Amino acid sequence: MDRLAAPTASSQYAMIGRMDAAENAAVNHSRVKANIGSIVHLDKERLLSGERSLDIRRLLEKRGVLIFPQIHFTDEEHIQFTRTLGGYVSDRPDGGTTNITIDPAAGASANYTKASFFWHFDGYMNEVPILGSMLCCIAPSPEGGYTEFCNTYAAWEALPESRKSAIAGLRAIHAMAGAQLSVEPEPSYETFSEWLKVHHSELPLVWTHRSGRKSLVIGNTAVNVLGMHPLEGLELLVWLRDWATQERFRYSHAWSAGDAVLWDNTGTLHRATPYDHKLGRIMRRTKLAGEEPFE
Repeated sequence: MDRLAAPTASSQYAMIGRMDAAENAAVNHSRVKANIGSIVHLDKERLLSGERSLDIRRLLEKRGVLIFPQIHFTDEEHIQFTRTLGGYVSDRPDGGTTNITIDPAAGASANYTKASFFWHFDGYMNEVPILGSMLCCIAPSPEGGYTEFCNTYAAWEALPESRKSAIAGLRAIHAMAGAQLSVEPEPSYETFSEWLKVHHSELPLVWTHRSGRKSLVIGNTAVNVLGMHPLEGLELLVWLRDWATQERFRYSHAWSAGDAVLWDNTGTLHRATPYDHKLGRIMRRTKLAGEEPFE
């Protein structure tokens, strides 16, 4: 698979493909690519008012990733806008936004965050995974530090019928150990045992949503496919990841200060491209509460 060429902050905002008139009647936006990503053209006041929240939710489900270029949300506005879209979930006792960092000074959590350099979705261990996340860029890294997304709805829909039939009904085990082996391929037994203490989940390989649409449930937390030889299961997981992350289903966001990006965690994978934590990248995140269990 060809590696994605690094985008520039200006070129990525050019519209690719046609606008859908029906979608734009509700939310003024332009498509970044045919299968993923839209730039939303609404000012901050209208976003915070919530008057277009249901339409934004519908657009998110269709497009997977929504970009609000240089909107410059404050922390309070970041939370306020998230609340207009659904239930708000915070990782912090005070209910604030979460700083995303790989700086070792932040403690053990920063090391776990390095697994985000590989394709994943959030909340595999929860019966109801979070609906979505929104990152706001306070300061971009001058080198690397893009965030990439792929649309697993579109990837499923484009699969050959023979492949769809072959994977229908299959289930995979997702575990923290799978993600952390990406970062530390040869852990000590003590370290590996600590990873195993984190809950693992048996999930469908294909998620049939309440809407009737289907998406692939894959990523670096998937460690094996039930009922398959370990190598055959691994081969299938690698093939599906390679398929879902090909260029036509993928969007890479080069951050500018003030950008906000919202993505559908139930129908996309995401990853960060490597960067040096010393270069000053500062990102803040909010999350939308889950609404739909894996089925």
